[in-house]
Amino acid sequence: MELTVNRDICIGAGVCALVAPELFDQDPDDAKVIRRTEAVTARQREDLIRAVDACPSGALRLRAQP
Repeated sequence: MELTVNRDICIGAGVCALVAPELFDQDPDDAKVIRRTEAVTARQREDLIRAVDACPSGALRLRAQP
């Protein structure tokens, strides 16, 4: 899976950082999403999917890699 993070449409709700704090944080200046790591472990994959599903703006997207 490939994660796309679009800060332009992020509304700074912070749900991603609450659901997956190892993977996401919020910028202290504008509260928009910051990706903490490029690599996602197998253990973190479920949290990643939950964070993407919970994002109210759709700023986080997953797509399957061929």
